[in-house]
Amino acid sequence: MVQQVTRSEGSQVIIEVWADLGCPWCYVGKHRLQAAIAQRPDADRFQIVMRSFELDPEAPHEPEKNEESFIRAHGGTAAHVLQAERQMQAMARKEGLEYSLDRLNANTFDLHRVVQYAGDQGRGFEFFSHVQDGFFTGALKPYAPDTLPRVAESVGLDGQRVREILASNEYADRVRADRREALELGATGVPFVVFDRRVAAPGARKAADYGQLLDQAAGPVPSERES
Repeated sequence: MVQQVTRSEGSQVIIEVWADLGCPWCYVGKHRLQAAIAQRPDADRFQIVMRSFELDPEAPHEPEKNEESFIRAHGGTAAHVLQAERQMQAMARKEGLEYSLDRLNANTFDLHRVVQYAGDQGRGFEFFSHVQDGFFTGALKPYAPDTLPRVAESVGLDGQRVREILASNEYADRVRADRREALELGATGVPFVVFDRRVAAPGARKAADYGQLLDQAAGPVPSERES
């Protein structure tokens, strides 16, 4: 159950997004959420906070083909996976998003540890979004040794600090705690979005639906209040 809190008009609204790197619906849902926020004249009121949720904690650290990863975790056949991926690609492209079918998946625990560090610096969502967009467009290989430090530097973070984190076990407890908290709030998977601890939205909603949820959490757009 998400706690109900009182929100004063015009104040900042925190939007928590639980997601995982290789989740196609997280990729699409993230862009729909951003589009819904961008449509509001008070878009600067909203702060997206990235939270960690491993969909497959038992995934190997060595990258494997997308279909191999899905079959290992869920069963099925390569043909079924490819069909579903092509349908997802078509849908993503209708929304103006590139979607590469040639992806490799691996364990995302280390990525989430870096996301936690980036969040402490106020850049968690920006960092995760850069990595995920590059992953789904085929522009980068997130599991290559220097990718995460390089992306971190591109969003204003300390690449050397990221290398130190990756060589240690820092932030591991926080990654696990994030996943536990999502489950306690009612998540059964991702994306899972919580608006100001007032409204919870499981699954990837359409941009218009996210817009309605923004209204619930923050009130209607200023023009609607003034009319």
